[in-house]
Parts: sequence; structure tokens; C-alpha cells
Amino acid sequence: MAAAPKRLSSGRPTAAAAGLGQLQRGLSLGFANRDVAFAAGLCLILGMLFVPLPTALLDFGLAISLALSVLVLMVALWIPRPLDFNSFPTLLLVVTMLRLALNVSSTRLILSEGHTGTDAAGHVIQGFSRFVVGGDFLIGVVIFAILVVINFIVITKGSTRIAEVSARFSLDAMPGKQMAIDADLGAGLIDDEEAKKRRRELSDESAFFGSMDGASKFVRGDAVAGIIITLINVVGGILIGLFQHGLSLSQAANNYTVLTIGDGLVTQVPALIVSLAAGMIVTKGGTEGATNEALLAQLSHFPKALYMAAALLLGIGLLPGFPFLVFLLLAALMAGLGRMVEGQAAAREKAEAAETAAKEKPAPETPKDLMRVDDIRLDLGATLVPLIASKEAALPGKVQSLRNLFVREYGFMMPSVRIKDDASLPVTTYAILVHGVEVGRGEIRPHSLLVIDPQGTITDLPGEKTREPTFGLAAIWVDRQHAQEAEQRGYTVVDPESVITTHLTEVVKDHLPDLLTYGAVQELVKGLDADYRKLVGDIQNPSPPILLQHVLQNLLAEKVSIRNLPLIVEAVAEAAASSKNVTTITEHVRRRLSNQICRALADKAGYVPVIVLSSSWESEFTAAVKGTGDDRTFLMSPQRVQEFILAARQEIQKFAQKDEWPALMVSPETRNFVRSMLERVSPMTQVISHSEVHRKASLRTVATIGP
Repeated sequence: MAAAPKRLSSGRPTAAAAGLGQLQRGLSLGFANRDVAFAAGLCLILGMLFVPLPTALLDFGLAISLALSVLVLMVALWIPRPLDFNSFPTLLLVVTMLRLALNVSSTRLILSEGHTGTDAAGHVIQGFSRFVVGGDFLIGVVIFAILVVINFIVITKGSTRIAEVSARFSLDAMPGKQMAIDADLGAGLIDDEEAKKRRRELSDESAFFGSMDGASKFVRGDAVAGIIITLINVVGGILIGLFQHGLSLSQAANNYTVLTIGDGLVTQVPALIVSLAAGMIVTKGGTEGATNEALLAQLSHFPKALYMAAALLLGIGLLPGFPFLVFLLLAALMAGLGRMVEGQAAAREKAEAAETAAKEKPAPETPKDLMRVDDIRLDLGATLVPLIASKEAALPGKVQSLRNLFVREYGFMMPSVRIKDDASLPVTTYAILVHGVEVGRGEIRPHSLLVIDPQGTITDLPGEKTREPTFGLAAIWVDRQHAQEAEQRGYTVVDPESVITTHLTEVVKDHLPDLLTYGAVQELVKGLDADYRKLVGDIQNPSPPILLQHVLQNLLAEKVSIRNLPLIVEAVAEAAASSKNVTTITEHVRRRLSNQICRALADKAGYVPVIVLSSSWESEFTAAVKGTGDDRTFLMSPQRVQEFILAARQEIQKFAQKDEWPALMVSPETRNFVRSMLERVSPMTQVISHSEVHRKASLRTVATIGP
């Protein structure tokens, strides 16, 4: 009677369960200390070079080597970009070192225990020798030689060459790519964060391909080492079997050759897999997406190629002696695939066309859209719409680049410009609106170039005479074939997009105070460090943001940059402690910005050219200022004001004809009033006070306004 199986106590775990629990705890501990586990693994690999391994551990190590190789190949298949696997060179070194250590351990077992039979080096090597070789060592030698040729001559050599060329080309292309990033940043197409990201990717790409160039030598060296180790095992094993263990020549040759070929195969197969992965990574280049997606997506763009392949296969099948049914089946498969790809391509083109049409079709304006007032808007007539609608349109990019221009020059973040067509405008006219009010208009010829001559001497160029819309200079619209002739004669030639952006630039300069809204000031304040944001809140004023906005608007009205916002906030906080008058606070801020103001006015030689007032005008202006403190007025007869304006304009025009704009220097008490008198007749002239001259600035008096 058969004995009943023993029951296990439910309160005591089995040995298998206990072992599984210990394994789980060990894995958890290993993952928690990955750095220590990795270092211990490397030490074990190095230890295998010197410490004999039992066959069980050798089998385990060979299985790990094969598993890692397959894992590397799968990752290489699915990564979108080679740079996403930038740890591959390091991993390749570790995997190669693991295979070499296993080679040394298996060699030690083959030479020391090979006389006992074909299982002397473990079951993995024995399994490879039986399954692949079939027990016949001559077949094994041939297969091993073929695998070595494929790995060493074909895959490894090609991968090495591609990695070398990629590394060199990547290094050579780095300056150009860096300049392209800087150009996109300067044009406003990307922000600082995106530029940093691209520079980091560029550096990583160069380092990756350089590492791959060196790492490919690991694979090649591994193949060479495999050949040498195989020869040592065969020759050394036969000699040891003959002279130390008394085996016959045939028995020694059979044992040691089968073991050696099995060992060679069990290491060459992972090496071949890793070599294939390395080749796929370096050949991928700039292709995006997983390997299968990239290949199928590119092949699907050429259905005619599939049809031609089908016809060629059908023709081969008709040749005498060829299996017609096989080639007919393949030809039908190719033709069917071509038909499917062609249908997908047509559907894709239809979808893209519909998407493009949907984007180009303007959405109907809602009442909310009609109520919205844009900060800046550029309306275009019907003929000018292609300047923004075509794929090659340069106008949107040029308008976008203006934002960086104003940030650099004035510290002012220009609002986004809304560009739209306006059927009410003449077809070749554009209009610039600020807060819904038209402030500029011009007429251009979209298919011509504008030739500008400030002297008005253009007489013999064929074209349409006009006035440049920004500054009113004499100009002429000419066909593009006459542009080179105009440039050779020293005229300025600009395209229609540049005419619009120049006009837009000057309009924005004239309306900087209007465009610096409360919301824009809040954005500027948010960009400050925490200490300065707190300082803005501590300004002694019922509404510190409004006070700061008014001061910044006053500075921009006189073309003074507000980039140094922290210093401006400090100066506002200082002045607001003793005064509530915006003009007084602005004058204090200007004195704190004296170095910046003087540097902006300095000429090429480093001097600040100034026009000064005669002593009589200085005395008269000082006497005209009435009141004390913040409550000051300027009392001067209209006749004397007109006389001063005429005298100042006469001196300023002497320099304006040479495109020079020296500053007018007056006393601090009268600066703001003199500026008010001059801003309508000469807005380009800067008016500075004696207290705004920095201690290190060098002045050069170029003229004196006097009776």
C-alpha cells in the first residue's frame, strides 16, 4: 500500500519558500544599493580571471552573458535616437569583460578536465556543442569559422569604420551647429532654456560618438581574443590529453575540439549579438524613432520600388530551373504590400492637405475676439497676405526677432504682434495699430525691392518712385533683376519684409511707454530675485507697482533702457521714502543710472558729445522755475520758448544732417522742462543734467545754444 504523502505544517514555511524569500530579500537589498552591487559585480568579473569556477557557476555566467546580449540588442532596436542609449560604450566594455572572464574560466576547465568527456566545462557548452555541432567537431569548426568571419570581418569592421567617421564628422560639425543654435536664439525662435538643452545635446552627441569610436575596438578585440583562445584550447588540449592523460589522438581531438568549439560558440553568439546591436546604433545616425518604425516609414514612401521588386521576382521565377511558385508568391506579396503602402500614402497626403487647409482657413471671429484690443497689430492688404501665409514667408520670423532686439536695447519685453489680413485696406497697404489705434501705414510692392537714396539722386533706375514709409526718404520700387545694379551704385536695397519690420520697430520705439502696461510690469517684477520682489512691495507708496510702472514709462519715453531693473527698484525705493512725485523720483533714478546713460551716449572715441546752453539761457531757465520741493512750475513767455526752440533746432540740425545726435546738457532743476519743450521738435535728442554725468565719463562740448 502506497504511503500517503506527508502534509506540510501550515505554520512553518517549506525550504523552497524560505529560499525564495531569501532571494527576494537579496534582490531588494541589491536594488537598494545599486552602486555597491555594481561594484561587487565588477569585482566578481575580475575574480573569474584568477579563481577557478565550478561548472554550475560557469553555466550561470554563460546564461547571464547571453541574456545581457539579447537585452542590449532589444534596447538598440527600440531606442528612438542613438543618444538615448549613451551608456552603451560603458555597457559594451562590461559585457566584453564578462565574456573574456568566462572564456578564461572555461579554458581552465577544458584544459584541466577535458579528458573526462564533453561535459567537463558545464552543460551550456555541452548543449551548444550537441545542438549546433551535432557531435561532429568538423562541422563545429566550419560553423565557428563562419561565425567568426561574420562577426570580425563584416559586422565589427563596418561598425568600427562608421563609428570612426561619425565621431570625426560630429566633431567637425560642432561649430556650425553651435552657430545655428546661437542664430535661432538671437532670432527669438528659441528661448534660453531650449538653447541650453540643445547645447547639452550637442555636447552629449559629440561625446557619445567619440566613445563609440573607442568602444567599437572592444568588440573587435573580443573577436580576436576569441580566435586566439580557441586555438590555444584545441592545440593545448590535445597535447595535454596525449601526454598527461594518456588519451589516443582521436579521443583527445574529439574531446577537446568539441569542448573548444562549444565554448567558442557560446561566447561568439553573444559577441555577434552585441556587435549587431553596436552596428545598429552607429548606423542609425540622425534617424528618429524605433528601428522598425524608421525603416517601414521610409520604405513606405516608395510604393513604385515595391512594384518593381515584384516584377523582378516574377521575371526570375520564369527562368528555367527556378521554383516558379515560390517566386510567384513573393511577387504577389510585394505587389500587395506596394498597393497597401500606396493607399496609406494617399490617405496620409489627404489628411495633411485637410489639416493644412484647416490651419490656413481663418476661424470666424467671435464677439469676444471683436472686443479684444491687441497691444500691437499688423494689418495687411489682400496682396500682402502671402508674406505670412506661404511656407517661405519671412515676415513672421523677422517680427518675432524684434522681441530680442528690444530686450537687449531697452530691457523691454515687446508684446506679441498679431498679424491679420484686412479686406478694408487697399490691397498693397499695411497698417500698424497700437491698442486698436492706427499709428502707422505704408504701401509696398511684395514682388519688388525698395531702393533708398537719402540724397534723392535716383533718376535712371526703372521703377516706381515712392517715399520710404518709416522716415520718408526718397526711394523707388524696382524689379529684383535691378537690385544688384542699385547695390553696386551704393544705394540701400531692402526687401518688403524689412520695410515693414523697420517701420514696426520705429513705431514700437515711439510707443514704448504705452506698451509697458501694468501686466507687463508685473511680469518684469516676477522675473526679479526674491529680495527685489520684496523691495517692490516695501516701496512707500499706496500702489508700488503703479509707481514703478510710471517711472519705467518715463524712462522709456526718453529711450533709457530699463534692463537694470534691480538698480531701478532700489532707486525708486530710495526716492519714494521722501517724495511722492513721479517726476522727482524719475530724476533720482536717472542719476543712479548715470553710468548707463553716459555709456549709451558715448561716441566711438569714448567721449560724450554734448550741446550746452549759454549762461544767459541757463539763468533765464533757472529763474523760470517757480516753487519748491515737488510742487514746481515753469513760467516763461511763449515767445521766449519759441525763440529757444528755434535756436536749439538750428544747432541740432547741423549734426542731424550727419546722423549725429549729441545730447543737450542743462541744469538738474530745468532738465525735465527743457525736455518737454524739445520732445516735439527733436525727439531723438537726449536731454541730460549735470548730475547725470558719471564721474568717469569724458565730455566733449560740440556746440552752444545762445543768443
